[in-house]
Amino acid sequence: PLTGHLRLLESEAIYVLREVAAQFERPCLLFSGGKDSIVCAHLARKAFAPGRIPFPLLHIDTGHNFPETLAFRDKLMKRLGVRLLVRSVQDSIDAGRVQEEPDGDPSRNRLQTVTLLDALTELRIDAAVGGARRDEEKARAKERFFSHRDAFGQWNPKNQRPELWNLFNGRKHNDEHFRVFPISNWTELDIWQYIAEQEIDLPSLYFAHEREVVNRDGILLAVGAYVRPRRGETVSRERVRFRTIGDTTCTGAFRSSASDLTEIIEEVATARITERGDRADDRRSEAAMEDRKRQGYF
Repeated sequence: PLTGHLRLLESEAIYVLREVAAQFERPCLLFSGGKDSIVCAHLARKAFAPGRIPFPLLHIDTGHNFPETLAFRDKLMKRLGVRLLVRSVQDSIDAGRVQEEPDGDPSRNRLQTVTLLDALTELRIDAAVGGARRDEEKARAKERFFSHRDAFGQWNPKNQRPELWNLFNGRKHNDEHFRVFPISNWTELDIWQYIAEQEIDLPSLYFAHEREVVNRDGILLAVGAYVRPRRGETVSRERVRFRTIGDTTCTGAFRSSASDLTEIIEEVATARITERGDRADDRRSEAAMEDRKRQGYF
């Protein structure tokens, strides 16, 4: 059984998830296949046990996912017995809604915002639950549990609703929606300790393994179908793991020998670089995350 601060964090997250089910008509849980969305799915299962999770999971597929992520996603959905909805960035490109970046190894991280907003409109989602945490990045640090989005899916960080005494205001107009972040107050270390105590399965990418990588602008990118070495780059075989999982084109690996949860917890406890420190999409500008969130990003 959980003790101490993890029990409090779990109770808070379950309370937020139950508030979502109570206040909204068509919520969904955004699922990326990363550890935070996996923990959110685990919390949702506990929040509504012995019944099933009362809302679908929505995955925005960029087409540049790690194969291990997709295989784990499908296995988890079967185990949870929930409905998985998938919307594809490639479909948005084919429909002319977005345009691929004119780069040798284009990132689709920014493009998925349009796919997400189109999906929320199509499915008439009024609350999208996500696994963002305040310790990840400075733009996320100032966002509320219930984060209002206007008719264009945009976030205004200077106009957020107070949440005194954990009273959440989910009132909105018909064409607006909310993003809800039940694990806002968790840290990366909290996540790993909770995963260890609850024995939650994760994709193998999170554990140390041998992989071919290229060093691009100080970031170790995994060589694969969507990342090829450029002129002057050398492919090396390194023992690495991933602290955060996104697209193969923008998610950097960390050199690591941590092959089990105990070793990962020890490593995270002494880390001096944030888990998103090797995300190329966050390095595009000083305010890259906030700019994307203002436009409707997760």
